[in-house]
This record gives sequence, C-alpha cells and structure tokens, in this order.
Amino acid sequence: MAQQKRTEARKEQILQAAEKVFAAKGFHQATVSEVAKEAGLSDATIYEYFSTKEELLFSIPLETTRRGAEIMEFHLGYIRGAANKIRSIIYHYLWFYKNHPDYASVALMILKPNRGFLQTEAYDIYRKASGVILDVVRDGVQSGEFRPDVDGHLVRHTIMGAIEHIVVRELLHESGRDILENVDPLTDMVIGGIKAENDLAGWNIRVSLEPPAGDKNK
Repeated sequence: MAQQKRTEARKEQILQAAEKVFAAKGFHQATVSEVAKEAGLSDATIYEYFSTKEELLFSIPLETTRRGAEIMEFHLGYIRGAANKIRSIIYHYLWFYKNHPDYASVALMILKPNRGFLQTEAYDIYRKASGVILDVVRDGVQSGEFRPDVDGHLVRHTIMGAIEHIVVRELLHESGRDILENVDPLTDMVIGGIKAENDLAGWNIRVSLEPPAGDKNK
C-alpha cells in the first residue's frame, strides 16, 4: 500500500510538471528533459512511469477531468430547473478553466486537435461529462421548460463551442478579462433560444363585447 501511494505521488509530480512545461512551450517544442528538470527528477525516472512523451501528454487530463466531472455532478444534484442547471454547467466549465489555466492550455490547444486523444480514457470521461447537457435538455423538454423541438446535441455544441472559444481566446490574447463575466450572457443567449414560449405568445386575439339578447339599454 505504501509503495502504491509513493508511485501515485511520483506520477502526479511528473504530470504536474508536464502540464506546466507543455502549456508554456507546446507539446512538440517541449522535451522530456525539460519535464524532468521541472519535476526535479532524471529523464530515466520519467521513462520509468511513462514510456513516451505522448503517453505522458495523454495521461495529464485523466484525473483532472474525472475530478471536474465529479464536482459538476455533485453540484447539479442540488439544483432544480433545467435552465438553472444549464447556467451551473456553463459556470462550472468557465470557473474550472479559469482556475486551471495550464490544464486549459493543454486540454484545448494541444489535446483537442490530436486524433489520438479521442481513443483515451480521459476523452471518454470528457465526452460523458459534456453529455450531461443532453440529459438536462431532455429533462427541460419533458417538463415543458424548453421547446419540444429543441435539439440537445446542437445545444451542447453551442455551449461547449462557445466556452472553448472564450477560453482559448483569453489564453492567446491574455487580456486579463475575467472569463466568468461570460456566464450570464452566454446562459441568457442559450436559454432565450430554447425556452418554451408562453401559450398565448404570438396569438392575435380579438374580443367583441355585445349586449345580451333583449337588452334594450344597449
């Protein structure tokens, strides 16, 4: 048990170093030697735990993605209403990327364009986490909160695409703007496009009042 804990701690030490180095230099420019130096270890030690630089890259998001998904699932369990859950999901992703900028750089600018990432356990966790949006939209349609013709997959594409664009743009330009300022505008835009309309909305109603038959005073 003690040996297993030491192994896990050493792997975490290496992954944190790799995340920092890859975020700063990019995957192709960074070297295993630079990761080893950042971790305070030898190159040989790195290769004891990860056989290739690509394996090291693909291992970075595994635990972070899993923990993020667990946190979001926990919070959603205490939120009522599909629209409120959509807002919570948007907040969660933006808050998470804001507080893990190196991870955001690696995940969105290095891993996402890499086809090999699609075959990893980390990507499977990421896909299932974003699939929560589909469940929320389905529940919103069933409850009448959202329109019956809403395409959950399109809603997910809209939300995740907007979030990733916001984060990557900030990573590239470093404007210093708080990306959490986008939570309410993005939520309002999404919900405004899918919420169910009032039953009377858009109706053209004409009311004609006529006196009762035989009323001589009218």
